[in-house]
Amino acid sequence: MGNVIGDLLPLAVGVAISPIPIIATILMLLAPRAGSTSSGFLLGWTVGIVVAITVFTVIASSAGLSTSDGPSETASWVKIVLGVALLPLAGRQWRARPRSDAAVQLPKWMTAIDTITFGKAVGLGFALAAVNPKNLLMCVAAGATIGAGDLTVGESVVSVAVFTVIAACTVAVPVVAYALAKERMERPLGELKSWLEANNATVMSVMLLVIGVALIGKGIGGL
Repeated sequence: MGNVIGDLLPLAVGVAISPIPIIATILMLLAPRAGSTSSGFLLGWTVGIVVAITVFTVIASSAGLSTSDGPSETASWVKIVLGVALLPLAGRQWRARPRSDAAVQLPKWMTAIDTITFGKAVGLGFALAAVNPKNLLMCVAAGATIGAGDLTVGESVVSVAVFTVIAACTVAVPVVAYALAKERMERPLGELKSWLEANNATVMSVMLLVIGVALIGKGIGGL
């Protein structure tokens, strides 16, 4: 199980440092309904991660990606394909980064966060975790890793839990910190939001490139 968790760590970090959900969380925390909307978003984000990785773990286990000697050749090819799929996404993010004199453009739905309800926040968090293509590829790779690890049900549950805790932490930490120290968190949250807005594309590009290359390397090593 240790090897599986080790392979999951970069994938979980890749989900965790995705700037868009972090920016969305900060915007909710700076909005009038900070407590309810941010809690709903965290709930949806966490459930989305659990559902996505569990579904792909079950699919990978059912597809027979593991053998008594370790991951099968099919599992290695799955990692290679997923790694290759991340590379053009990295290139697209790099080309989309704002120039020094250009205004930062965020998704249009972010302008309506001030009026979002608890239920919509849950749905938004779930969608960003389980439907967003970049995070979905990470969850597919994580599910394939667990499914190919020849683990018991208990070990698989622990692996999913470890992945979820790490992947959800960057949304959970601001929500919890704001609940404990609202006034002290407003300024650092605003500064973090500005930095992430300016560097969103660059962060995502580097992260996707590194994880894509790592998956390709893991896949080639298993052939």
